[in-house]
Amino acid sequence: MIKAADMMIARRADTRARADFATWTMMAKLNGASSLPPAAQVFLDKYKMLLKEEGQAEASEAVIQLIYQSYYEEMGGAGQAPEVKPRPAETAKASGNITAFKRPPPQRPKPASGPQAKPKLPVALIFVCLAVVYTAFRYYFR
Repeated sequence: MIKAADMMIARRADTRARADFATWTMMAKLNGASSLPPAAQVFLDKYKMLLKEEGQAEASEAVIQLIYQSYYEEMGGAGQAPEVKPRPAETAKASGNITAFKRPPPQRPKPASGPQAKPKLPVALIFVCLAVVYTAFRYYFR
């Protein structure tokens, strides 16, 4: 029986293994494998050996599982590492069912209608009213 804590450790170890493997392979493609830690270089050597025997996807998954096992033990997982199901985002990428992001068109504010709608006064009308009030006060207080 798998405990919840072990499952959380398994998920973290799997996520970390996949991220590290992607980073390491990119570093190897950019001729930076010599700057990687020794454990990473060992896993990359295993990956290169598996590539000769299997396809890229199978070799990648096999090495990720090896990295996952070592991370699971390192993080304090008890016993054999449980199998972690891939997330839906990964299955969507694998199936090629990806749609491009499109921004929705900007929405125009709808004019308010009904009894609560306030009529908008033009600026010129407000200015004229202020001028009338000002002159009325001037003549009244003379």
